[in-house]
Amino acid sequence: MKKILVITDNLPDQINGVVTTYKNLTKVALENGYEISYIDPTNFLYINCPGYTEIKLALPVNIGKLIASIDADYYHIATEGPIGLAARAYLTSHGIKYNTSYHTRFPELLKTLLHIPLWLSWRYIRWFHKHSGRCLTTTKSVVNELKSQGIDNVVCWTRGVDTSLFNPQPRLPKSYKTLLCVSRVSCEKNLEDFCKLQIPGTKKILVGGGPHLSYLQQHYSDVEFVGMKTGSELASYYQQADVFVFPSRWDTFGIVMLEAIACGTPIAAYPCNGPLDVVECGVNGYLDENLHLAVQDCFSLNKAHIYLSSRRWTWQSCWDIFHQNLVEPT
Repeated sequence: MKKILVITDNLPDQINGVVTTYKNLTKVALENGYEISYIDPTNFLYINCPGYTEIKLALPVNIGKLIASIDADYYHIATEGPIGLAARAYLTSHGIKYNTSYHTRFPELLKTLLHIPLWLSWRYIRWFHKHSGRCLTTTKSVVNELKSQGIDNVVCWTRGVDTSLFNPQPRLPKSYKTLLCVSRVSCEKNLEDFCKLQIPGTKKILVGGGPHLSYLQQHYSDVEFVGMKTGSELASYYQQADVFVFPSRWDTFGIVMLEAIACGTPIAAYPCNGPLDVVECGVNGYLDENLHLAVQDCFSLNKAHIYLSSRRWTWQSCWDIFHQNLVEPT
């Protein structure tokens, strides 16, 4: 069985799109005769990023020895943080070829958290992916964005959804319509646009946890904050919702959108990267700069048609693209 080493700055038990992607990729890889091993912050001393605990800052001492001891057949750097940077330095200096991926709007994140100018962050991103055999990213729109920034070795890498867990179920009778948002609760997710929605006859539910939660709880008493949910409990929120609201303008994709449409729940979102690649207007959702109008338009959509639109998003397809773009290390 051939071995792929994935190097990431994410903890394996974090709940976000990057970790979800690699967990599902690992399962499908095994089914296809490949083993995926990981180097992550648990291999080193690490701390939480001040003001943003979801980001882990590790001290990747002796990462070269660790990489050599794993003796993988292929190498993939998943993130541009301290661990990814140290792995890049080791692999490049030893003439070992690798590929990379671009999951998060790194320049926008650094501008939001640390006020670092976008031009400076993009310079770092261009340099980081310069020697990558392939840079995998989530959608065609993000591919175009990276190419416009001078990164040419980019491949569109789809995502999937677990339909054994996320699937349509009858909605229980109720006197109101449920607007659902599932997200990491942090400032860059633009969740206040969801919380501010005032649509008669609706109830707003926000699923997720994060550093911005207490602020939203204090300012939006009409929103039901239920905390982080996983598994069948999370699926039930999608299944019982009438509209899934995705207010972020920041994500490169948003696996939560796939989970929603797999449950037959339409998406209301802004016309930006991520939603543009998932939402088929009039079929599984609506995009509008006026989120209020997008939500109202979603009420008329057919649940069965929404579900059928999700069928093209599979983890097998995700694996196929990942596998096809592995690069030989020498």
